Amino acid sequence: MTLADPFRVVVVDETAVVRDLLSVALEADPEISVVASVANGDAALGTLSSADIEAVVLDIEMPVMDGLTSLPLLIEARPEIQVIMTSTLTRENADISLWALGLGAADHVTKPSARDDGQTAAAFKRDLKDKIKALCAAKRARKTCRPTDLPAEPGPVARPALAQSIRLRDTSIRAPEAIAIASSTGGPQALLRLFRSMPDCPSLPILVTQHMPACFTALLADHIGQAAGRPCLEAQDGQLLQAGTIYVAPGGYHMEIARHDGQAVTRLNDGPQEHFCRPAADPMFRSLAKVYGDGLLAVVLTGMGVDGRLGAAAVTAAGGSVIAQDEASSVVWGMPGAVARDGLCAAVLPLDEIGPYITQLAMRSAA
Repeated sequence: MTLADPFRVVVVDETAVVRDLLSVALEADPEISVVASVANGDAALGTLSSADIEAVVLDIEMPVMDGLTSLPLLIEARPEIQVIMTSTLTRENADISLWALGLGAADHVTKPSARDDGQTAAAFKRDLKDKIKALCAAKRARKTCRPTDLPAEPGPVARPALAQSIRLRDTSIRAPEAIAIASSTGGPQALLRLFRSMPDCPSLPILVTQHMPACFTALLADHIGQAAGRPCLEAQDGQLLQAGTIYVAPGGYHMEIARHDGQAVTRLNDGPQEHFCRPAADPMFRSLAKVYGDGLLAVVLTGMGVDGRLGAAAVTAAGGSVIAQDEASSVVWGMPGAVARDGLCAAVLPLDEIGPYITQLAMRSAA
């Protein structure tokens, strides 16, 4: 199978009208082929034996076998399959979707409701198509990178398989005063793994922008707090940044940081989307670069698109440092690949090495 072949997709939804609408929308893209459209998870499992399925668009609420029940069975039967969960936007569905991501789903797309306008429905279809293509293309093209040992002292480093295509910044990284993390597709799982790998990291304010809608980000903050073993909040406007606290940008708002009476505070706004996203990473990075200058460490994790690239450029221009997740450990190497290829990174690392690397850097400020 080559990258020129259409990505083979199964649509799974209880409602026939929804299945038809999704199938027509996806088939309109020449890069996607809908090979089956079925009403429940049990029927979805039956499609795996008759076709080389690459992705499944899986509804949560269905009769016979729901999405959460069928998800692990689909992955067990076809480990390479990319499952994208769909559901309406409720706190309960958000909680289920985050659970599904932990079980191996690649991503989630929120269905428009009957109250939403045509623009929202069009954005849903575009988002779904983009995620299918990005996930499937990444799975086809992924290369295995040979791991090497982390250097004794943090400094410019990249995996050998990437070293020839990435130009790293030849600069030392100072001990950070604040850490900013950006992620998208594959991000929730990556964030939890990252924070679990940082139990000994000294107390610094950490800010996170993950592309997610409202309802999801508050739950994500709860999950991150449990993984990190430190306070994690969905950010509110006007909060003073506290050392040792993690702040997650709320769905529907850009999170920026400003100085007020000499202290760093959060500023939320519902201004125009950037890269079709709100929250987006670029506004967060730009504002933090102004506040912290060379004391900022920006981290770009897995995600499709290029959000974070312009903000990372502002970080390096202010004297701060950027590190990115490597291609081999990323679900989609869009965002981290964009900053790496632009020569903005001081290091490009596998996900499981990023936490220890950050901890080494932060310990310099605690020494």
